[in-house]
Amino acid sequence: MTDLLAAVLSRITSARLRDAAVAITSIPSPTGREAPLAAWLAGQMRVSGIDGHVQSIDADQANAVGRVASSRTGRDLMLYAPIDTLTTGDEQEDVPWIGPALRPDMRAEGVVQGDLVHGLGAGNPKGHAACVLVTGQAYAEAVAATGVRPRGDLVLAFGAGGMPTNAIGDGRANTGHGVGASFLLERGWYTDHAIIAKPGDFVAHDEVGLCWFEITIKGIHTYAGSRHRLPYRNPIVVAGEVASRLEAWLADFPIRHRTATAAPQGIIGAVAGGWERMLAVTPAVCRLRLDIRLAPGRQPLDVRRELAAFLATIDAEIDCELVNHIPASVTDPDDWVITETIRAWEAAAGRPHRPVRDNSGATDANILRARGIPTARVGMPKPALPGIDFALGMNTVEVTAMRRLCEVLARVAVTNSQEER
Repeated sequence: MTDLLAAVLSRITSARLRDAAVAITSIPSPTGREAPLAAWLAGQMRVSGIDGHVQSIDADQANAVGRVASSRTGRDLMLYAPIDTLTTGDEQEDVPWIGPALRPDMRAEGVVQGDLVHGLGAGNPKGHAACVLVTGQAYAEAVAATGVRPRGDLVLAFGAGGMPTNAIGDGRANTGHGVGASFLLERGWYTDHAIIAKPGDFVAHDEVGLCWFEITIKGIHTYAGSRHRLPYRNPIVVAGEVASRLEAWLADFPIRHRTATAAPQGIIGAVAGGWERMLAVTPAVCRLRLDIRLAPGRQPLDVRRELAAFLATIDAEIDCELVNHIPASVTDPDDWVITETIRAWEAAAGRPHRPVRDNSGATDANILRARGIPTARVGMPKPALPGIDFALGMNTVEVTAMRRLCEVLARVAVTNSQEER
C-alpha cells in the first residue's frame, strides 16, 4: 500500500490541482447545461488511461463517468462530485437577485490569486470535482506505473443536476435535485461504496433532506379606481403578514427538530403575485415558496402537517402544497466507507476527527444512499477571507485544501484496491 500511495500522492501536485480548478471553473455548467463540461472531464480521464465516457441525459445535460478496472475480487468504490452551478454567470438570469451586478467571482472564469482560485463554483462544486478528477488520474497513472493489479474498481463520477434547483428556461422540469446521480445509477454505474466530495472539513455519515412548499394566499382581483367601491382583499398585503410570521416559525424549526448532527433550517426563497406591467390591479392570489430541511427520520407529510397547522392560525384563506421532496439519508457510522474515510482524514489532517454538528446542507449523497450505496461525505473548508459572503464562499477554493482532500480520497482508494471483498 505504501508504494502505491506514494506513487499516487507524488502525482497530485499543486500545479496540477490549480490547472484543473481553473479549467473546470472556466467551462460554464449551470444546472441543465453541463454537457460541455462533462465532455471535457471524460476527455481528461481518457488522457490518463481511464475508460472515460459522457453519459448524455439530453442534448444539454450530461454526466461524465470513468472506470479504473480491477481483478474484481474486491469492492468497487466510487468517487463522486456534482458539476453544476447554482447560479449561471449570466447577468440577465442572475441580476438583480444575486446583487446589483456580477462580481468577478460570479462569472465562469477561473482566476488564480496566490493559493486561491476564484470563479463561479470554484469552491462548490468545481474545486471538489477537480479533486476527484486529479485523484482519479493520479491513481490510474500510479497503477499503470507500478504494475499493481487492484482488487476492486475505482469509478469516477461527475454528476449533472446536483444543485437544489429546477430547470432554467423552457427545458425539462427535472434538471436538478440529483437527476444526474439517479441517471448514473440507473444505467449501471453502481458500486459497493461511494465518497462524495462536497464542502465541509469533516466526514459525514448522514445528511438532511429537503421539502419545497408552495403557499398560496387568496385574495380578490380588483382595480385601484374601485378600491373604495368594491370588496377589497389584497393577497400581496396578506402575504407580507404571512411571510413575517412564517420567518419566526422557521427560525424556531431547528430547535424543534435538532438531532445529534443536524439542525434543519428553512427559508422563504421566492414570492410571486400580480402583473408587473399592470400595477393598477390586485391579483387574486400571491404565492410564497419555501425550502424546509428534514432531519434523518422525518417524513415530508409530517412537516406539511406541522406547517399547515401553523398557517391555520392566520386569519386568511391559504393553501399549502408539497411541490418537491428529497429524503434525508443515513449510512451506518460503522460501515467500512465511513470508518476508512475518517481514518484517511485523520492521517491527512494530522489530528483526531470530530463530528461537526448542526448541519443543514443537502447533496447527492442522499441520492446515492437512497439507491443503496453506503456513502461518506468529505470536503474542504471555505477559505478564511475577509468579508466573505455566501457567493464568495461558493466561488473560491484554496489549492492547499484541495491537496489535503485529494490525500483523503487517495488513501481510501488505495486501501480499497488492496482489500478482498
